[in-house]
Amino acid sequence: MEQTQPKWSWRGSTTKIIVLDDDPTGSQTVHSCLLLTKWDTETLKIALTEPSPLFFVLTNTRGMSAERASALTREVCQNVRHALDELKDANITPILVSRSDSTLRGHYPVEPNVIAEELGPFDAHFLVPAFFEGGRITRHSTHYLVVDGKEIPCHETEFARDSVFGYSTAYLPKYVEEKTKGGIKAEEVERFLLDDVRGDCFDRLRRLSNNVCCVVDCEKQSDLDHFSSQLKQVAAQFGRKFLFRSGASLLTALAQLPPQPIPADEMNKYVQMHRPGAIVVGSHVQKSTMQLNELLKLPSVEGIEVNVERIKLGDREALLNEVTTKAEAAHNAGQHPVIYTSRTELSFDTFDERLHFGEKVSALLMEIVQRLPPSLGFLISKGGITSNDVLSIGLSLTSCRVLGQILPGCSVVRCPDTHRRYPQMPVVIFPGNVGDNKALATVFERLSSSP
Repeated sequence: MEQTQPKWSWRGSTTKIIVLDDDPTGSQTVHSCLLLTKWDTETLKIALTEPSPLFFVLTNTRGMSAERASALTREVCQNVRHALDELKDANITPILVSRSDSTLRGHYPVEPNVIAEELGPFDAHFLVPAFFEGGRITRHSTHYLVVDGKEIPCHETEFARDSVFGYSTAYLPKYVEEKTKGGIKAEEVERFLLDDVRGDCFDRLRRLSNNVCCVVDCEKQSDLDHFSSQLKQVAAQFGRKFLFRSGASLLTALAQLPPQPIPADEMNKYVQMHRPGAIVVGSHVQKSTMQLNELLKLPSVEGIEVNVERIKLGDREALLNEVTTKAEAAHNAGQHPVIYTSRTELSFDTFDERLHFGEKVSALLMEIVQRLPPSLGFLISKGGITSNDVLSIGLSLTSCRVLGQILPGCSVVRCPDTHRRYPQMPVVIFPGNVGDNKALATVFERLSSSP
């Protein structure tokens, strides 16, 4: 990856982990931190100076073309640099993390390249896609999904067949070579195997240079906790600068937060007056559909399908009015509307056409969210891109704070007291590929039950 000369000093006394998150699910292992849907300099300065050791900038770039993702990442990085320049007397040492999918989908190496150009140079960048709560581990440099106790190399899963971010190998050095189109050869990748991660790799970390690509084995949280402690020690003692492309579990290790203040099964305390909520399901992965089917079996929910083909046929406004009318009627009757997009994906000739139509579908869903009853008790958003749009467009939030997880991998945030429509309403960010078949029903039942 191309390096540039440093534009500001990385030395300082206060460490702040800055996470550029390509969808809003990266906070799924942490709590008490800010999620930003805006990244102007003043907003970044607030996040840089508040008590939490980390914050997230929700770029939503996984839903964009590579060109748009590059431009947006560059904008965020430039604003981060300006904010740090203006706060230079605060002596902030940033740790940069490009958080992406634990199943290897996303704009790699585009986003780490841009971060390196704008905020480098770095001595190394580390690929750590592990997400233990979701059953994603790495062994012998191969990334696995653990499904019903069986370890499956992730290139054998549906995620590797993604029409935009597909790949042919779960062996990370080869994955890097494939994604960089040979710019980084597999044999050039530094491999930190389990024995290395669990042992003493201080000197090896200290010798890394020229933004070498490193891939990291890990099977449990303690592996990353130990490895991260050595990374931070090397950075502190020798001024080494490391960049991370990771899943969520590395953030747990870097931040070292105490347990979340509210247990998962007590999140219903945040639902005001025990009012009915709503569930919005945009994710189309098979797991989301299976979870949706289990949720719809419950007697207190009412399913409302959004037939997206009607958008393609020019029947958008009628569809919008029908869905919002049904959702309001269900809510008034004490039911919980489950608003979900039709499960059959439409085919398109080009990626750009698919992307443009996806934006139309999301825009419709966000109008539906904006028209939900103001007496809503809670909102569950299923799907990463859907959740990003719910926060930034549907609820018009500039920032919100993570309360914790209601289920492993599923964060709960809360609208601010000053929100004009939903003050203090809890919102669940539920990734598309997390949990067993009953997970969505479990989250719903935890929020809808009486405190």
